[in-house]
Amino acid sequence: MKRDRLTALIAVTALTIAACTTAAGDTTTTGGPGATGPVGGGGSVLAAVMDRGSINCGVNNAVPGFGFVDADGNHVGFDIDFCHALAAAVFGDPDAVEFIDLTAEQRFTALQSGEIDVLIRNTTWTSSRDGTLGATFLTTTFYDGQGMMVRSDSGFTSIDDMADTTICVLSGTTTELNLATRMTGIGYTPSTFDDNGQIQAAFLEGACDGWTSDKSQLAGVRSAWPEDDGGPEALTILDETFSKEPLGPAVRDGDAQWAQIVDWVVIATIQAEEFGITQDNVNGFADTENNDIRRFLGLEITDAEGNTSVFDAGLGLPADFAAEVVAAVGNYAEIYDRNVGPDTPLGLERGVNALWTNGGLHYPPPHR
Repeated sequence: MKRDRLTALIAVTALTIAACTTAAGDTTTTGGPGATGPVGGGGSVLAAVMDRGSINCGVNNAVPGFGFVDADGNHVGFDIDFCHALAAAVFGDPDAVEFIDLTAEQRFTALQSGEIDVLIRNTTWTSSRDGTLGATFLTTTFYDGQGMMVRSDSGFTSIDDMADTTICVLSGTTTELNLATRMTGIGYTPSTFDDNGQIQAAFLEGACDGWTSDKSQLAGVRSAWPEDDGGPEALTILDETFSKEPLGPAVRDGDAQWAQIVDWVVIATIQAEEFGITQDNVNGFADTENNDIRRFLGLEITDAEGNTSVFDAGLGLPADFAAEVVAAVGNYAEIYDRNVGPDTPLGLERGVNALWTNGGLHYPPPHR
């Protein structure tokens, strides 16, 4: 199947590159500031990815539930599954991906330079990042908000109780800025670090009275807290949420086709949940009469005159890319529940991350 998909993608990409050629024979240069490798000379990220045979996905390796390395040395988590989903869509092989571990400080430089093809690493979409960092933000995968974690025996029950404390935070993040805004009028000392491992060490040493980050990240850290320091019960995440943190993938500016591919791979997982298509049943729709599902899965559709066709959205992906995505990683609910849901150590309810039909914010545009 992988060979068939590569043959189809080579044909699609050849047409795409030809379409980008000007009347004078010049080709469109793609990529954001400082981009290298898959840009210039008529190139594109998709063409470079195909030539390489894998996708370079920028990730976190230290947030349980979202992006971390397990005891066997494998990258696992919610964000990691979306890297696999993208590889499944492009190659028909969810393992055709190279994981590039990045700190918060490194992530945008890696994206701008072309070291990675896509950033899928608990990164908040903001106006200044969209406007100044050469990044294009895509469909939100996880709606989050910033919170505060303290020791359960600290006596703190609200952030307003935390005057004259030291609060640990990652440098170069929206978290650092949000903390300063929230603590206006409350004396505190910020202590900044480059990665979560450094914060955890400081917290264990008693150098931090509080640890602030996205609540999902705090839940991940809490879930894996060392048992010799009391385990998860030793920590409490305060109730207050004091920011909006829409998290999702980002790509370099300048390559609309690649941005659309990443976007619609994410959307496919959400649409699959809405259709009730799962990893277990995705191959069981050959006889369905629902043309919306047939279109979504790349199955033939017969019109009123008896003519058959397969829907092509013009994204540069095979018609059955959504079926490959769901077969590889499942629908959005399966990805969520497997990594961060109520039955995992993180224990996160869907809340605003539910489908729009269940009162949440996930509302996929039509696949047609």
